[in-house]
Amino acid sequence: RAAEWQLDQPAWSGRLRITAKGSTAFIKLEDRSSGELFAQAPVEQFPGMAVEGVTDSSRYFVLRIEDENGRRAFIGVGFVDRGDAFDFNVALQDHFKWVRQQSELARQDPEQGPKLDLGFKEGQTIKLNIANMKKKEGATGSTRPRPAGPGGLSLLPPPPGGKSSSGERPSNLSQGAPARLPGTPITDSVLSWPPPAAPAADAWGDFAKASG
Repeated sequence: RAAEWQLDQPAWSGRLRITAKGSTAFIKLEDRSSGELFAQAPVEQFPGMAVEGVTDSSRYFVLRIEDENGRRAFIGVGFVDRGDAFDFNVALQDHFKWVRQQSELARQDPEQGPKLDLGFKEGQTIKLNIANMKKKEGATGSTRPRPAGPGGLSLLPPPPGGKSSSGERPSNLSQGAPARLPGTPITDSVLSWPPPAAPAADAWGDFAKASG
């Protein structure tokens, strides 16, 4: 109980600072002006025996201080301001909350978790839909259409020998016009072959009279 202490005549007054090294927190009592260490209390667990609150006040605590030789003693400390006492509690709680989180993360082994098996089981098959692939390949391999002429008709080369597809010789452009040989360019002066024959009783007369 803090009421049993000599609160009006404290044995020492100064500042309190909390530091941490690893999982251990250290409550350090230091001189207010010089910062010289008066005593420190290592805290490995909170709440615990290293720090205990009194039963009759929220501003007073019992600390278990320890020196370099391992000697321990219990002293009572108190805060003039209630807000400082609250901050003292919160600082210790936050530290050991972080310690618990780190301990839980260390226990979690990623190799012990469920593993994802992507291998095929015995007799397992899969089905692939390649209908679109076949359609695309057929379209790519098809022949390209011939270039269309005027009116959308395809231009075909002239039949050999100047004959049409039906086997008949194409008609002349005009009555009495000479027939053109296949491949003869269209010009104003068109040569005709064979030359017109003179009327004679003998069909071979012109060849007999021809010179050269």
